[in-house]
Amino acid sequence: MSIQTWWLFVMMTFVVSATPGPNMILVMSHSARFGMRNALATMAGCMTALLAMMSLSAAGLGALLQAFPSVFDALRWAGAAYLAYLGLKSWRAPVNGESAGEAAPASANTAGTSPGAGHLYRQGLLVAASNPKAILFAAAFLPQFIRPELPQLPQFGILLATFTVIEVGWYMVYAGSGHRLAAYLRRAPVLKVFNRVTGGAFIGFAAVMAAARN
Repeated sequence: MSIQTWWLFVMMTFVVSATPGPNMILVMSHSARFGMRNALATMAGCMTALLAMMSLSAAGLGALLQAFPSVFDALRWAGAAYLAYLGLKSWRAPVNGESAGEAAPASANTAGTSPGAGHLYRQGLLVAASNPKAILFAAAFLPQFIRPELPQLPQFGILLATFTVIEVGWYMVYAGSGHRLAAYLRRAPVLKVFNRVTGGAFIGFAAVMAAARN
């Protein structure tokens, strides 16, 4: 792999990762609601799914999706359904202290406390694993930067490490933004708007997934 090819991968991955998507919105939302430390579990779940998909890409995921387009459709519909579920759950999340100006806890869940790290990890894992953009990135985008006439494992390792650094970097940016919002979410009216905005975003992503084509 030439340095020019690597820089092209860096620039394109930087832009793709920076684009707001289900993974980034989920990380930001969890950071705002449950704190930066708890959001690390969400990031770990997202990265586990993405790295697994990229490993499958090296094993021929793109060929599988071409041979069996129904596999992509099944993943697409499952992802859309799960994002719609998350959106409705966030939209309808109860807020303690509905009266204007009354303080409410920063957490938006019904118990007012943070869910366990395992729960946040699973949410990150499922959202990333069912994201068609991530699937296509692993199956169609990544292989284009690997030269078949050269040893493929070192090339794959370089691209995987590069992607991980860029993706985690953007997770931290989005999580930091969410963490700064936490202070404002202590007011019930603001928290209610935040729930509606994030819920609407997830429902919008679900609609885009449902309309996607292989």
